Amino acid sequence: MQKDIKRLSFLLLFAPFALWITLLIILPHLGMLHISLREKVAPRVYEFGFGNYLNFFNEPIYWNTLLRTGSMSLLVTLLALILGFPIAYYIAKIAGRRARGALFLMCLIPLWVSDLIRAFGWILLMRETGVISNTLQWAGVINAPIEFLYNDATVIMGLVYTTILFMIVPLVSTLDGMDDAMIEAGYNLGGNGPTVLRRIIIPYAMPGIVSGCIVVFMLTAGSYLTPILLGGKNSSWFTEQIYDQFITRYNWEAGAAFGFVLLAFTSLVIWGGLKLTGQTLNTTVARS
Repeated sequence: MQKDIKRLSFLLLFAPFALWITLLIILPHLGMLHISLREKVAPRVYEFGFGNYLNFFNEPIYWNTLLRTGSMSLLVTLLALILGFPIAYYIAKIAGRRARGALFLMCLIPLWVSDLIRAFGWILLMRETGVISNTLQWAGVINAPIEFLYNDATVIMGLVYTTILFMIVPLVSTLDGMDDAMIEAGYNLGGNGPTVLRRIIIPYAMPGIVSGCIVVFMLTAGSYLTPILLGGKNSSWFTEQIYDQFITRYNWEAGAAFGFVLLAFTSLVIWGGLKLTGQTLNTTVARS
């Protein structure tokens, strides 16, 4: 009787999660996979095949854009790690309890508004008649307005600003469980700051580093609004190609195929990162 009650309780607790996974993730992806394997041979006439995927590889602009998106996403991930690690270490190991809450609140502030509002905020700052350009003219640094928008650097800044919190949170969670005695032992054994960082802190924080990098990379590679609004036509992003197939050309078959190509590409990059760092998803999720 008790086993039946426990089993029923487990099923009741697990049912909402199973329904969420099935209805919102598995079934939509199966539907998109079915669409991606349809080849249009005549008006409203389709055949199953891999023609949509072959079209992707036969058109250099498509896979060049994918590689460009992947490389820039890796750069954003690296910058988020470089900027986020000191912040996470300070929150976890140096800041007091009140300061920790205030710092977390400051990190959460950008998430209080949508991606669209955040992007327009950057536009107000960096456009030709924006705050930065006007301030530099007022200070006499420049003589004419300068357009800071519509380039890769602005896109990278906007994406780092948007995703850095997702790097900080798993790092804080991992570093918070680190015993301070390990750091003290490193110094007592003759190690200096860089040595302790390289041989003690970073290896311990590796699950949090990998977890944060996975989340930031996936969010960046799948971003749409920030690259479009801040980069314009000068910064092509692969999600723009997917949007163009779905909405502009109304070619759902190619759009679905491109979506799965992006999923396969990002999954391959993550797999390579896990192999390179010697981590697994199980240990990464468990410790971060």
